[in-house]
Amino acid sequence: MKLLEIDLSSVLTEVVDTTRVDPVKNVIKQYAGMTADEILSELFSHLLAFGLKFVGALIIFFAGRWLMGRFSRFIMRMLDRRHVELSVQSFLGSLINIVFMLILIVLVIGIFGVNTTSFVALFASAGVAIGMALSGSLQNFAGGLMILVFKPYKVGDFIEAQAQSGTVKEIQIFNTVLITGDNRMIFVPNGNLSNNIIVNYSRAGIRRVEWTFGIGYGDRYETAKKVLSGLLDADARILHEPPYFIALHSLGDSSVNVLVRAWVSTEDFWDVYYDLNRKVYKAFAENDVNIPYPQMDVHLIKD
Repeated sequence: MKLLEIDLSSVLTEVVDTTRVDPVKNVIKQYAGMTADEILSELFSHLLAFGLKFVGALIIFFAGRWLMGRFSRFIMRMLDRRHVELSVQSFLGSLINIVFMLILIVLVIGIFGVNTTSFVALFASAGVAIGMALSGSLQNFAGGLMILVFKPYKVGDFIEAQAQSGTVKEIQIFNTVLITGDNRMIFVPNGNLSNNIIVNYSRAGIRRVEWTFGIGYGDRYETAKKVLSGLLDADARILHEPPYFIALHSLGDSSVNVLVRAWVSTEDFWDVYYDLNRKVYKAFAENDVNIPYPQMDVHLIKD
């Protein structure tokens, strides 16, 4: 058993000794048997090989820089045509330059025979670590870029999203700021906005206003329709194209319901809605058209 242990340890010692490499001794051993001319020739060949690699690296570096500039200018022109904000253009330009510069540096280092796998693994690991640490913020950041580039809404639009509605006051990188009708300020994360449904009431420029007016069962529908048509024709804010629409909508429990639909500019929506309510209330009274209220008839039967 002891003999086996001694033999095994000696074998391990020999293996370790053979794996140890002394670069100085190797160089001395390599050039020990050479003449001066052979040494100079060997050095010249190494310098020539290094010089060729250096020239190739310079060519690739400057060619890469030229291609980077052309691609960056192309992206900037595309973003400018889409009227993307200057701050986003500047950020994207810097990000593109940094990414391409890292790729170019790895390529140049690889020309000199350096193993670039470790560099790529280092960059990938750093990216994964940063992405995991800032996953929520990066989602909102990416959503903000998508909103600023594709513009589903802009500052001043009235939108509805994430069970919130209001006028867009500001589009930030991470959040969109909404101002509600009662002057509340709401910060909605851009990541949620970019991945969910957004209702933009201001994009088309015009909106349809809809009313339902009730008249009594004893009143004439033609009279009510004539009154409503006169009010709509007299209001300059009502658009003639598309034309307005008036119809008998339903026969309710206590009233005959008349449906009115008209198109207006987006900025006139609420003013027209409330003004017509006021005008209809006055005009129906002047034309003997009753606006009924819910009522119940009770019949008493005497035994």
